[in-house]
Amino acid sequence: MNAPAPTPRTGLLYRLYQRRLRRQIAPGSVPNHIAVIVDGNRRWAKQRLQERAAFGHRAGAQKVPEFLGWCEEAGVGTVTLYLLSADNLRARDRQELEDLFGIIGELAAQLAENPRWRVKHVGSCEGLSKDLASALAAAEGRAEGHTAERAEGRAAERDGLHINLAVGYGGRSEITAAMRSVIEEHQAAGGTIDTLADRLTPEIIGEHLWTRGQADPDLVIRTSGEQRLSDFMIWQSAHSEFYFVEALYPDLREVDFLRALRDYSSRQRRLGG
Repeated sequence: MNAPAPTPRTGLLYRLYQRRLRRQIAPGSVPNHIAVIVDGNRRWAKQRLQERAAFGHRAGAQKVPEFLGWCEEAGVGTVTLYLLSADNLRARDRQELEDLFGIIGELAAQLAENPRWRVKHVGSCEGLSKDLASALAAAEGRAEGHTAERAEGRAAERDGLHINLAVGYGGRSEITAAMRSVIEEHQAAGGTIDTLADRLTPEIIGEHLWTRGQADPDLVIRTSGEQRLSDFMIWQSAHSEFYFVEALYPDLREVDFLRALRDYSSRQRRLGG
């Protein structure tokens, strides 16, 4: 059953509370990169007595553009959305995965339509359907093609959000792939096993991650009340702040997001300390 529409008074109080939260966020303290573990879609569907998890996944996908709008308005530069893990590809039943592939493909195409946003797939295509892999590549290519047009003076710059879609993603798999890439590059350059150790630095490994060239997330948010990383950005989040929200992702409200920003702005970050 859908919740009743708010009365005008409730709507007014909600807006006043939003303004109060915004005032409580310290100036200049908004995270540049927010990573989100999108969780709770399946439970959201079960609470509504829906047999297919796709009902919840679609609701979660419908929330994504709204959430990204909040991020853009707040001044966030990069958002990484954990939509489908490598573990999910092994654990979920085939029908749910097929539904998810279609939903994520549609979402990627929708996000790429925004002329301000840049979309990037972060993860492996292994285990994904051909249609989803193509949709992710097309969304990423659309942004790159737009950049080429801009260079020729035929398009405005995509100066809004950079959006990473973590699909088929696993932190351990990412680090493993990065290490293999470092070794292959070292061998191709004529390096030997004796000199390999000098190449294995955090900086070099970071340059071979799927998120290479990007700053690490300042803030990691997980919805649904669970308090674990689930193999998400385990390298990049070494110095991140964490915030856990009780709301299931489709139920996430802007005030939940603003509370996360307020909490982040009040923390004293001690990188490496």
